[in-house]
Amino acid sequence: MRARICADADEAVAGIEDGSTVLVGGFGMAGMPVELIDAVIRQGAKDLTVVSNNAGNGDTGLAALLATGRVRKIICSFPRQSDSWVFDGLYREGRIELDVVPQGNLAERMRASGAGIGAFYSPTGVGTLLTEGRETREIDGRTYVLEYPIKGDVALIGAHRADRIGNLVYRKTARNFGPVMATAADLVVAQVHEIVETGEIDPEAVVTPSIYVDRVVRAVSAA
Repeated sequence: MRARICADADEAVAGIEDGSTVLVGGFGMAGMPVELIDAVIRQGAKDLTVVSNNAGNGDTGLAALLATGRVRKIICSFPRQSDSWVFDGLYREGRIELDVVPQGNLAERMRASGAGIGAFYSPTGVGTLLTEGRETREIDGRTYVLEYPIKGDVALIGAHRADRIGNLVYRKTARNFGPVMATAADLVVAQVHEIVETGEIDPEAVVTPSIYVDRVVRAVSAA
């Protein structure tokens, strides 16, 4: 399968529909596909559910998308930090829904979607408000809570390098949620710093194979 090399970020995000569930890579700003998010803002899709590790930083990237008022719900692990004022304001005003998911469970729920796993049991969160009223099971003397996969209509991820068919490699901490998100969405769009000829990436170094990637765009801000 060959990914489409897009001329710009606007082409890369074309067709995202209102009401979509959008998986957004990044650990804070590490690996955050800022140019793709800016293109979604220009594109105009609304009533979105966003799945990401954080609920935005400062006024750029995901925070800028939240500020448009077009995100109905966010599913994340860390909604509040010192620079999450955009989300804080929206949440206090009742303008956005929040589903807090422990970080490991968040990653595993997306991985489960990509692997075709219908559900799984996890011990994380048992005994807290996060699992009140949910199905639990005792396994080997320990309590587990039932978790369901998270599937995206779209995944926006940031990688370091792609080749012309869409194989991806990541750089250091920018390799966070991108690999699992790429397996869990119908449309996968990757923003990269460099596009090289097919064959220039050592197959042993490929993290996300091209079979999972639909569109690739080189970041304008890349050096």
